Amino acid sequence: MKILGVEALETFGERHKEAKSRLNTWRNLVECAEWNNPAELKKTLGSASIVGRQTVFNIGGNNYRLVALIEYKLKTVLVQHVLTHAEYDKEDWKA
Repeated sequence: MKILGVEALETFGERHKEAKSRLNTWRNLVECAEWNNPAELKKTLGSASIVGRQTVFNIGGNNYRLVALIEYKLKTVLVQHVLTHAEYDKEDWKA
């Protein structure tokens, strides 16, 4: 899969150094994936949740959340938000 919005990963990793290796692991896994649908995604990353059109990935033992749009036909993942669990729970990022 091609990842768009990698700048968000890099920015978050700089602010939260402890998350950087976990985000790199997620990035490597996604770049190697060839998902055709959400079921295939769930086989690889079972903790991912489909929320409307978005997919929410739990990163680092559920300490961080990565919100993305996945276009399976185009083989692209657009990173929209990378948040701490506390930031995700506030829900003001959805506006």
